[in-house]
Amino acid sequence: MRNVRIQVAYDGSRFYGWQRQDGFDTVQQALEEALEALLGESITVRGSGRTDTGVHALRQVANFHLDCTLNDNRLWHALNAHLPEGVVIRRLETCDDGFHAQYDACGKRYLYLVQTERFRPPFARRHSHWVREKLDFGAMREATSHLIGTQDFRAFANAGSPRKTTVRRLSSVRLIRKRDRFAIVMGGSGFLYRMARVIAGTLIEVGRGQRTAAEVGQILADGDRSLAGATAPPEGLYLLSVRYRGAPFRS
Repeated sequence: MRNVRIQVAYDGSRFYGWQRQDGFDTVQQALEEALEALLGESITVRGSGRTDTGVHALRQVANFHLDCTLNDNRLWHALNAHLPEGVVIRRLETCDDGFHAQYDACGKRYLYLVQTERFRPPFARRHSHWVREKLDFGAMREATSHLIGTQDFRAFANAGSPRKTTVRRLSSVRLIRKRDRFAIVMGGSGFLYRMARVIAGTLIEVGRGQRTAAEVGQILADGDRSLAGATAPPEGLYLLSVRYRGAPFRS
């Protein structure tokens, strides 16, 4: 059996998240059905982690084992030909047999995209969050400094996913501004359930003046989810990349 890893991009507005669910279209299901249509057998695809309904990905990573004589290039093209609209395999390569997309991951980066136009954007409803109020970006940047480092992020996670610990390490939280939009880019060792969206929602509330930058540090210290901001909508969230030791997808 050969172990194959893939880098996948998808439009989350077309799927009910990553993980297979009976009666719902998911990304994992789309990939597994493409493999079955091509090879005539059931193959399990393991992703680096789940994404919720509506959340997008630019470089999700997954792997699967199969017995196939097609070389990597032909397998790549054949699988993309069997995938539905809204999901594409960007890279594919045979890898070490022991590689596991989830267990070998050592970091992730997310981007949360916010439109700041005066009126609701006509084309971006499913791919960004719209905020019409003027925001204090200075206060938002100040608030990000409280999030950096290894800390207990239980106040910034929603219930619903089991975890051994709520301690995570954020290496960076940056605000990138354009004329009518901005992005919050977060990188770290891992993220709790909806943690990226709670951070985004909290920073937006700081920008609106609903809480101060200093309160973000106090929320972390208190560990109380009810003190943090609202969970921002899924449409603005993108999984940018997954980090591994070494350099997968060199070509």
